[in-house]
Amino acid sequence: MDAGDVVASGCVGLFNLVAILAIVVITTVLVIGIKESANLNTVIVIVKLTVVGIFIALGGYFLILHPSLAMHNWHPFIPPSDGHGHFGLNGIALGAASVFFAYIGFDAVSTAAQEAKNPQKDMPIGILGSLAVCTVLYIIVSTILTGLKNYKELNVAAPVALGIKVTGIGWGELLVNIGAVFGLGTVMLVMLLGQSRVFFSMSKDGLLPKWASAIHPKFRTPWISTITVGAIVAIMPGFLNIDQLSKLVNIGTLLAFTIVCAGVWVLRVRHPDLHRPFKTPFVPAVPILGIISAFYLMTRLPLITWKVMIGWLLFGLIIYFGYSRSHSKVQKLPAGTK
Repeated sequence: MDAGDVVASGCVGLFNLVAILAIVVITTVLVIGIKESANLNTVIVIVKLTVVGIFIALGGYFLILHPSLAMHNWHPFIPPSDGHGHFGLNGIALGAASVFFAYIGFDAVSTAAQEAKNPQKDMPIGILGSLAVCTVLYIIVSTILTGLKNYKELNVAAPVALGIKVTGIGWGELLVNIGAVFGLGTVMLVMLLGQSRVFFSMSKDGLLPKWASAIHPKFRTPWISTITVGAIVAIMPGFLNIDQLSKLVNIGTLLAFTIVCAGVWVLRVRHPDLHRPFKTPFVPAVPILGIISAFYLMTRLPLITWKVMIGWLLFGLIIYFGYSRSHSKVQKLPAGTK
């Protein structure tokens, strides 16, 4: 039986070996050191941005030569709702909630503050600067992609490669696929780095056991928490459906953003004189708008994601009240010094 027969018969693997191996490689790099991780990430980002730039140049030039194609594919610009939550304004909200994971890397920058030389200055610039650049690139790429190919044909695994194929440039499709692979690499690297540093900081405060903040004697990285996160992350995509995982990631991230917005508001009211190297402007307007927008997107996600989120939230509360609260160093500080 060849590969075609396997696919036709509906046979599937028990787990995604490629996903597991990719996580193992990234975890190893993170254990070796932050400098090596940063260098690898820099190289990957350069390759990815180069590919994005080539797609914008080739696709944009093709649409300039064939404006009728773009006008046809962009009409109607907002397709009418089909009555099932797809298309229309509700469809836009559902789409925004479904792809929100594309923005979770920006907050992960703050988790690497301990490795930054001047975090008070570098963190705001890194977060806001990368957010602005990537948002502009998202808009440009989406505009060109939907101009090259009708939106009805883009619900595939590699839509950008499908779009560049319209231009007739064969090497462009190959280049886009290579860029997509590199893009996934940066996502895995930043997310694993961020989560391991979150566990490290929580452990330093006493919210998690001491092993989570253990530093490797040679590499000087939180190696146990990094390996633990890597093992958990490898299991998830290795055995679960990627579409379900993405929705779970979305609702978890949106909940976290909602809590952060509320926290900014509460801290500003309770501790107005607290030293703030970077100060959120227009409080409470910005936090309120953040809470409303994030919660609205959460309501667009399937019911199963809410059930899993609530389950994990309850699990986290059990850990917090059963262990973390009594071990937290911040909780033991006098009220005026917290």
